[in-house]
Amino acid sequence: MARRLSGQRPELEGIFRDRILSSVAAKQALLQDLGPCLDVAEALIAAYQTGGALLIFGNGGSAADAQHIAAEFVGQFYRRRPSLRAHALTVNTSSLTSIGNDVSYDQVFARQVEAFGRPGDIAIGISTSGNSANVVEGLRMARSLGLATVAMTGSGGGLARNESDFWVGVPATDVARIQESHILIGHVWSELVERALFPDAPPAHDSIP
Repeated sequence: MARRLSGQRPELEGIFRDRILSSVAAKQALLQDLGPCLDVAEALIAAYQTGGALLIFGNGGSAADAQHIAAEFVGQFYRRRPSLRAHALTVNTSSLTSIGNDVSYDQVFARQVEAFGRPGDIAIGISTSGNSANVVEGLRMARSLGLATVAMTGSGGGLARNESDFWVGVPATDVARIQESHILIGHVWSELVERALFPDAPPAHDSIP
């Protein structure tokens, strides 16, 4: 059993409480204007209803978020249903490293969007600052090809906001709180798409809202 550092426990608890409350506050702030989140939900539903796909990308923690959200569409969320096409553009290390080495790291997503994106698809670029050059370039390429574009950022939106048809900005500046909210939003999008496309699909597990 790990030795309990009793003298530090109040400080540790205080930090935990503060961070949880900060996360709750960021999510409560989202409730003030759910319009952008709903706009993207409707765009995703429309894209899937017409045979489109999702392309999603980001750096670092946002790369993991992109992969997480894509997995919910490809696998299943709450319902047992057919797979939906969703591509996280961060998973092919050969593509990432070859484009980064031979072209430019700024182009690692744009080149993949050019290869895989088609009109009717949706491209979601995730950047807490909104200023990640490769995310901005990926959205710019997607827009030029006729894809619907979504920037998921923190407050302000940065350069990515200007390259997007839809801007989903978490009203927070702390990177961790923004990323936690991005995953919440991605989860709700997954649920809403499932409900719209597969209303009669059975639950994937015992607990379903």
